[in-house]
Amino acid sequence: MQFGFTLKPDLSIERLLNLTRLAEAGGMQYGWIFDSHVLWKEPFPLLTLMATNTRNMRLGTCVTNPATRDITVTASLFATLNLISGGRMQLGIGRGDSSRRVLGKKPVGWKELEAAVRTFRDLTSGRQIDYDGQPTKLTWAETPPPIWIAGYGPKVLQMAGRVADGIILQFADPDLISWCVGFVREGAQAAGRNFGKIEIMAAAPSWVSNDVKLAREHVRWFPALVSNHVVDLVNRYKPEDLPASLTGYVRHRGEYDYLHHCEVDSDNKEFVTDEVVDRFCLLGPAQAQKEKLKQLAAAGVTQFNLYLMSGDEEEQLRLFQREVMAGFHRSTTAK
Repeated sequence: MQFGFTLKPDLSIERLLNLTRLAEAGGMQYGWIFDSHVLWKEPFPLLTLMATNTRNMRLGTCVTNPATRDITVTASLFATLNLISGGRMQLGIGRGDSSRRVLGKKPVGWKELEAAVRTFRDLTSGRQIDYDGQPTKLTWAETPPPIWIAGYGPKVLQMAGRVADGIILQFADPDLISWCVGFVREGAQAAGRNFGKIEIMAAAPSWVSNDVKLAREHVRWFPALVSNHVVDLVNRYKPEDLPASLTGYVRHRGEYDYLHHCEVDSDNKEFVTDEVVDRFCLLGPAQAQKEKLKQLAAAGVTQFNLYLMSGDEEEQLRLFQREVMAGFHRSTTAK
């Protein structure tokens, strides 16, 4: 398993870059950043700085979407950043949640997302496309960045199996990840692709502490974030098509305030139970977190992406790298 981290672009530039350098020095291979340009800072100048402050770390959005910016703009941004970084960019893309909803708009459909992914790959490969009847080509683009698609529902996951290099799953629940991976496998097989070459990411926050009650309060915001996607699924699928372990906890959910998106102290989290927090996140003593990482690996996860936004980010990053990540690598190597 490889490891990465995601930052919310509300940090100072100095802290964001310091955390990026700490993450790379501690052995993390991936650095990701949220893209919600109204709520937080624009991510692409920050990715430029992250690229010039790292040597080997692969960098990308977790996630952008095909509607906030024209896909030709996104392709040009990533092709340029690929030149700046020496080919280290990764596109994380989804249907769009906070960046769309805060503007009163809905996420895009999975068909529009699939079309955008294909257009992005063609453009960043330097191939000419027909764009609204106009021949279009990034003549200076050469190598397409790997494409990671974020999603939860069967249709988008099957689509991701057809076209993605990697899948982003926003929870650390091994059973739910196994359920999602099944649809990815179906999509890959239907398209004649080798499923084994598709990367699987579990993205979730962690809080390393022997005080489990304290740890829960630092990460309870995360299932509240996920609930926005779950509500979408409930509205689009029959109940029998979705696992109750995913949909059941949103029954008592109230209104969600995007102005307090991903905030530890946000009222958005009040409906989330301890049981859901424990399933969706990594928390508690380091040994318990290592055991859960083993379960995630068994479910097919190839990268754990630490959502580093639960407070005391520098100390929690050091603790995770020293006590969880390094220990996990030692235990798996010993076997």
